[in-house]
Amino acid sequence: MSDTPFGFNRPGDGDDDRPQDPFKGMGGDMAQFADMLHRFADMIGAQGQGGVSGGPLNWDLAKNIARHQVVEQGDPSIVDAERRQVEEALRLADLWLDEGTTLPAGIRSPKAWSRSEWIEQTLPVWAKVCDPIASRMVESMGGALGGAGEMPAEMQAMAGPLIGMVKQMAGAMVGGQAGQALGALAREVTGSADVGLPLAPDGVGALLPAGVEAFGSGLEVSEDEVRLYLALREAAHQRLFAHVPWLRAHLLGAVEEYARGITVDLSGIEQAVQGLDLSNPEAIQEALGGEIQLQPEETPRQKAALARLETTLALVEGWVDTVVNEAAQGRLPGSVKLAEAVRRRRATGGPAERTFATLVGLELRPRRLREAAALWRKLTDARGAQGRDAVWEHPDLLPTADDLDDPDGFVHGREIEGLSDLDLTNLTTAAEDEPSDTPDDKQEDKPDDKPDDPGEGGAGPGDAGPRS
Repeated sequence: MSDTPFGFNRPGDGDDDRPQDPFKGMGGDMAQFADMLHRFADMIGAQGQGGVSGGPLNWDLAKNIARHQVVEQGDPSIVDAERRQVEEALRLADLWLDEGTTLPAGIRSPKAWSRSEWIEQTLPVWAKVCDPIASRMVESMGGALGGAGEMPAEMQAMAGPLIGMVKQMAGAMVGGQAGQALGALAREVTGSADVGLPLAPDGVGALLPAGVEAFGSGLEVSEDEVRLYLALREAAHQRLFAHVPWLRAHLLGAVEEYARGITVDLSGIEQAVQGLDLSNPEAIQEALGGEIQLQPEETPRQKAALARLETTLALVEGWVDTVVNEAAQGRLPGSVKLAEAVRRRRATGGPAERTFATLVGLELRPRRLREAAALWRKLTDARGAQGRDAVWEHPDLLPTADDLDDPDGFVHGREIEGLSDLDLTNLTTAAEDEPSDTPDDKQEDKPDDKPDDPGEGGAGPGDAGPRS
């Protein structure tokens, strides 16, 4: 191996012995490199190091892309009449729910949101949920583009700032993908709780008039009924999120735990950037623009997190279905049709599933919604609303996936396997026949006629009398 310092020629090896441009090996000279830096700065300027969350994913960029996407499709501002309709529907929904659940109202601030407002208000929670996998994406993409494993050490040192900028650009690309996903979701949601997660700020319940109108299209149910039914669902979700203190952390923690076990398949990107000229930002942008494939590792820990999340989501949605349908019965003639439309939308995988599959590799679908709803109905019949709602007092009291298979066993108590075949008669008889060792029993065994004074009654046979 040559001991010549990297980037220098031996005297006489070239036209002169001045330092050579170390960036020629990267596809350009110093002038091109300087121009590239300026173009990089223009492309990612004012994006920051992570935006809203301070994490690796550029959420400011994601928010701008999502809002631009919904505005392109039409996102009119909320007028006063729509705001009043939504606020009145949410207040009336809480009054109806008071009759069917012991959990108090959770909405302090009823809101009518435009789609852009939904993006703005829910972004902090999306950032918390998506940042673990975004971090892995950015690091992997930066490594693929930087080619750190293949560069000589001297090149790595000189290209360090460039690789940092590439990682920042990778964060911008992932942020762009997240923005597109959230923009698509914003066009289809009806409120803040459509995906079963606590996305709204504390105490806020919200409906999107545009989403409510789109949901009711083709159902042949009046708009007022659609709005009231969706308001019932929003209000029921907010009661759980507000008054089951462990539920928010339980749900979001399960999502984060699952996301940490996701691997990033960068084979397509690595192939696209093989031999890529780093002095061409447009080429880098095109290479990063492909779909990122997320692969679950299927570790026991990840499987447990996924099972916990899916079961909890099903229980949340099943409880909401139960209390909402009870409240709507006799009040909303179209409630059965609306309930089936909601179940079908959730079961077949709507926008929430696509968003999560894009952002964290997770299909956020309550797969066992019908089983969970059946269990909550049986609990209500057996224990009443108070006994049913008491199950939410602690996560250890919640039904498990096995309980969804056997709701009667959960409601009425199932026999412990093998206990019904055990004959307890012998145990009872043995306990009765066993001699007692209590102090009272021992006292009864002592002779009652023993004289208090040894002198009275004389000495007994074999008694030698007092010892000297």
